[in-house]
Amino acid sequence: MNIKSIINVSIIAIISIVFLVLGICGGFNLTELQKDALTTVAVVAAIAAAYCFIVGEISRNNSQMDKLWSILPAVYLWIIAVKGDMELRLIMMAVIATLWGIRLTYNFGRKGAYSIKFWAGEEDYRWILLRKHKLFRSRIVWAVFDLFFISFYQNFVVLAITLPAIAVMGSDKPFGIWDLIAFVLAIAFLLLELIADEQQWKFHQEKKRLLAEGRTLAELPMPYRRGFNTTGLWACSRHPNYLGEQSIWISLYIFTIGAGAAGIGIFNWSIAGSMLLVLLFLGSSTLAEGISGSKYSEYKTYCNSVPRYLPLPWRKYN
Repeated sequence: MNIKSIINVSIIAIISIVFLVLGICGGFNLTELQKDALTTVAVVAAIAAAYCFIVGEISRNNSQMDKLWSILPAVYLWIIAVKGDMELRLIMMAVIATLWGIRLTYNFGRKGAYSIKFWAGEEDYRWILLRKHKLFRSRIVWAVFDLFFISFYQNFVVLAITLPAIAVMGSDKPFGIWDLIAFVLAIAFLLLELIADEQQWKFHQEKKRLLAEGRTLAELPMPYRRGFNTTGLWACSRHPNYLGEQSIWISLYIFTIGAGAAGIGIFNWSIAGSMLLVLLFLGSSTLAEGISGSKYSEYKTYCNSVPRYLPLPWRKYN
């Protein structure tokens, strides 16, 4: 990770912590209903984290959390919705999480991530490469990383992105314009993610088909010769799927504005979850780009030409 990325990550981390502190000191006075819902989902998250660590270490497949990532948010939001007497705002948030989860589960599943043997399946290539790094060759060091980052931190982030639903519980504010904006934005970003995933899938499937014919990468026609996708949304954004992923959960935070959740202006403590997600994806995208840059000679030029997230048609890569 370069200096610029480290600075960006640090800024987001500091801001996230500040909002959590402000919430605990000022706006985190939960009602009994909110405490009950938060306790329930926290217990589920703790069980999920323990499961991911134990199964991951025994099977040596550390994608256990990856399999649950698309499922847990919908579970949490429906638990909160039920405990919140199925308020309209909570139902809409749960529906968005469910649609998001179906898309992500399908996309992850078609890559071979799930298996009848629940502990097996395709493992994320980043974990495979990280285990080969000299820093993580020690089984003990890797186990510590698995425990605190892969299993518990990622589960904490997944729980944290559902905090806006806790914040809106019991609101006496009627469904209004802010709620409509939140819902429309979430659906729009969901569609963005769906399109980006499909473009990425088709590109790599065709590349695999061409390579299966016995050709080398250099012998493939453009754009497959590059090795990485530069078609569709990917021509003007390096990670359009990540943009949609983060923005969906930021959109759900907007529901707290409509509900009048306690905070400072339009900000309140529940924004910390989406900010931590932004931090996680910043690190994840940086790691992925480092790997791609080491595999494909043209990838660094692509990174210098195309924005990380926001698609800019006038900076389209040709």
